[in-house]
Amino acid sequence: MCGIVGYIGDKNITSVLLVGLERLSYRGYDSSGIAVISDGELSWWKRAGKIHELENTVKGLNIAGHIGIGHTRWATHGQPNEVNAHPHISGTPKVAIVHNGIIENYLDIRDLLISEGHVFQSETDSEVIVKLVEKYLAESTSLEHALELAINHLHGTYGLAALSETEPEKIVVCRKGSPIIIGLGDNENYVASDINAVIQHTKKIVYLDDNQIAIVERNNVRYKNVNGAFVEKTPQIIKWDSEAAEKQGYPHYMLKEIFEQPTVVRTILEKYVPSGNQIVFKDLRISPQIFKQLNRFIIQACGTSWHAGIIGKYLLESYARVFTEVDFSSEFRYRQMLTEGSEVVIAVSQSGETADTLACIREAKLHHFPILSFVNVKNSSMDRESDGVIYSHAGQEIGVASTKNYLAQLVCFLLFTLYIGRERGTITQEESDTLIIALQKVPEYISSILDKADQIKTIAEKYGFCREFLFIGRGLNYPTALEGALKLKEISYIHSTGYAAGELKHGPIALIDSKLPVVCICPSSKTYDKMVSNIQEVKARKGKTIVIATEGDTVIKNFADDVIYIPQMPEELTPIVSIVPLQLLAYYVALSLDCDVDQPRNLAKSVTVE
Repeated sequence: MCGIVGYIGDKNITSVLLVGLERLSYRGYDSSGIAVISDGELSWWKRAGKIHELENTVKGLNIAGHIGIGHTRWATHGQPNEVNAHPHISGTPKVAIVHNGIIENYLDIRDLLISEGHVFQSETDSEVIVKLVEKYLAESTSLEHALELAINHLHGTYGLAALSETEPEKIVVCRKGSPIIIGLGDNENYVASDINAVIQHTKKIVYLDDNQIAIVERNNVRYKNVNGAFVEKTPQIIKWDSEAAEKQGYPHYMLKEIFEQPTVVRTILEKYVPSGNQIVFKDLRISPQIFKQLNRFIIQACGTSWHAGIIGKYLLESYARVFTEVDFSSEFRYRQMLTEGSEVVIAVSQSGETADTLACIREAKLHHFPILSFVNVKNSSMDRESDGVIYSHAGQEIGVASTKNYLAQLVCFLLFTLYIGRERGTITQEESDTLIIALQKVPEYISSILDKADQIKTIAEKYGFCREFLFIGRGLNYPTALEGALKLKEISYIHSTGYAAGELKHGPIALIDSKLPVVCICPSSKTYDKMVSNIQEVKARKGKTIVIATEGDTVIKNFADDVIYIPQMPEELTPIVSIVPLQLLAYYVALSLDCDVDQPRNLAKSVTVE
């Protein structure tokens, strides 16, 4: 949530900050602002709305200076207006801060500061930070010391960057639970909450850890713990480039990422099945003996990753014969964590910075659970704090509604299941080989769906006027129904709900009438006959049916208003392929309604607040 960028150097300061904010806009786009120091004086500009509102404000201004910070906001405390936008400014001499995270005790701090004579302008929790820094800057010798004293009062999460007129040649940053990185350059340095803001300038990155502070100057960066002890940090070299974040001719990032999915599957297979049909996870780092003796997996995740986790449960229980629970991260961390010492917690996240999922990892480690994370972003907090990692290898995903990373998670869960099944002796090598050979055809299967984009667009436009949808599926494709419904509601703002098809008659069937589209995931499977019965129940009540079915299924035409066919494949692979037409359906429905596909309202790509 929210995005931070900062720079010190000789480049055009507004260009660096504004381009950086634009590249971070998928993290939050309710409001934005920048603060720049020029000739020892701090100036700032803030606007509600998306980044172009700020760009229009500073366009044509001759903003000098070689040091500044910027922020794009996803509102938590206070409405998304100009007053609540960051940076927050205070003091004489002036101080500016930008903040990601939530300060849980801000009301207590605010009341204390008001009693001391401080005046607040905004409704945000973040403003208490700049007031504290202002207070301690009057008593201390440096901005870094004032920030150290200030954060001692803060309960919650923060990624912070601060500027002060007292020290116009440095940016001071710190973090606790919200990511901050340092980008190292030649006679220049950068700070950001995300690599994407700085990758076009430098690939030499330092990841700040929790409870660490960095003092960033033009030719030097010093790192210290909040207790004052200086520490050494080793830069990481990022191998991907900024071109990966461009649309490359597609009208939206989401469509580009949907069409990248065949390549994603090939990449995963190259990484994890490098030769023959042997599965290799180099970063698993958990002893095979633990998996052999295991009696329970606990999968915890949020949103789309939670849907992937449910499919993981079906696979692990079917092939590895391990009892598997799936829980929302926001609920799991508050449960009584019971353990018999033979369980593994699996955390699933695209960003590796999801606040609830990360908090669950930390809580589970306190109870001595081994932690295995499925993560797309290397060197993320979850990556660094887990015992073992399986990387999704989806590449950078910019569209707020996840597409290719979800599909990557499904492929990784299937390969992990086969690996565990072989370790535990619950599946044969022949069974594993058969599924891997079939999996190698999935890129071709997905491409055949993408070739039907125009057909799916026509269906989307046919139903785009509807304000409610139901999605139904059974077994492995019940989570596909959940994910299809989520994609549609995320980007089109249409109320859509996924159900296990057998649950229709237990309540939801009351909703069905001639105006309600019901999307039915009905490929060839062991529950096919049951699904056909459920579809007939919908048709008997005049519901409109859009059916995902297997090629050659002519029977289904009798009960479908529209059919989208997928190739014949083993049932275990159908969730990987079935989701693609649902992604396209959601995309084209949103497009027909003129919705902002890449930046849907109220959402952010990485949810770094609880």
